[in-house]
Amino acid sequence: MDIRIDNKFFIVTGASSGFGEAITRSLIAEGGSVLAIARNPEKLERLHSDCGSGLEILVHDVTSDDFPGALIDRINGRIPSGVVVNAGGPPPGGFFDTSLQSWDKAYNDLVSWKVKTLKMLVPLFMEAGYGRIVLIESVSVKQPVDGLILSNSFRPAVVGMARTLATELSGKGVTINVLAPGYHDTAAMQRLFTRKSSEAGISLDEARQQFVFETGMGKMGDPLDFAQLAIWLLSPSSGFVTGQVISVAGNLVKGILG
Repeated sequence: MDIRIDNKFFIVTGASSGFGEAITRSLIAEGGSVLAIARNPEKLERLHSDCGSGLEILVHDVTSDDFPGALIDRINGRIPSGVVVNAGGPPPGGFFDTSLQSWDKAYNDLVSWKVKTLKMLVPLFMEAGYGRIVLIESVSVKQPVDGLILSNSFRPAVVGMARTLATELSGKGVTINVLAPGYHDTAAMQRLFTRKSSEAGISLDEARQQFVFETGMGKMGDPLDFAQLAIWLLSPSSGFVTGQVISVAGNLVKGILG
């Protein structure tokens, strides 16, 4: 299927690993060009070496106060066709494991920087009369994940923002959707394996198998498969889909509106 993203320009944050890397590689493979943003220069350079001239990189912490300005400077008047808003999550822990300072940091890392970034980009999309916004959150916006109280608490706030913004952008050619991944083969899952292993007194492999069992699919998800849905949402073909929260979690989500 031709998803019609040849020569279109996209921004992907958190692009050096996991879902961000998979989406970046998939966009390049489909003929798009990408500004890939992450903190790790070595990983970004390897990605650039693999993807070639269609990829440019920006080494930056997206949660820092100066990121929105640095992004606008870098795109230098170009209006992207779409943006993937993505970054790592907060550390695992329950209510009694977290400090007030960790709650403040989680708000910044999960909510605040995304609002600031969209405040800069959405007017550009509106000016062009076209834009695709995809936020990568977590299955925790559909049902809480044990031991992830910070994610469980703040990611739904992003969904509320996205749903409201979808209405405000209705009819302007700009869509915004949320992808809610479950357990995939990414480095981020290692934190959950380690916590489960420590708490239950089991091996890392046994902890992994418990998460695999919860997916109901006999396996973890593949980030490259996940990326195919993301790039469709970034394409012109998705123009009648907005304000949606789509879980990509195997059979983990049990609600009938999952």
